[in-house]
Amino acid sequence: MQRKLTVKDLSYISLFATLISVSGYIIIPLPFSAVPVTAQTLAVMLAGSLLPVGQTVLSLLVFILMGAAGLPVFSGGSAGMGAILGKTGGYLIGFVAGAALISALKGKKPGFVRLAAANVLGGIVVVYSFGVFWLNYVTGIGISQAVIFGALPFIPGDILKVIIASMLSLRLSKHMK
Repeated sequence: MQRKLTVKDLSYISLFATLISVSGYIIIPLPFSAVPVTAQTLAVMLAGSLLPVGQTVLSLLVFILMGAAGLPVFSGGSAGMGAILGKTGGYLIGFVAGAALISALKGKKPGFVRLAAANVLGGIVVVYSFGVFWLNYVTGIGISQAVIFGALPFIPGDILKVIIASMLSLRLSKHMK
């Protein structure tokens, strides 16, 4: 039997869809890569770390649907199916899978190490896998070049985001009950 979504559930879903959208405006373009540095991966990690799997997936799907409908919610205010099917589209789809994995792996009462491991697996490994393979497919630059331009420059920043998301999630989870 499926549980109905409560007002609280819908509030968290919309809050995190909005947080992920707004964090796309915090952007650092890299001159050597088609993929910019954004705060969206941090927001995706927070969604997975704080929400149950169902809410996590719904918040990411709302985010993707808002962008597909033309709202400027993707990195740098981009939007539309062109953004989803373009160079960064794999990362967007990877957000859904990565956040869901984070949420599934975190457990009921996660500690810092468990949250950090979940964020590394979901927020880095899964998101990068989708993104790099899609970047390779769309541009035809080859998988090694896609890794060089679409993953390697972002690893140090994303490790910092894992630490921030894990610490912040532990603090915020106490207030979200």
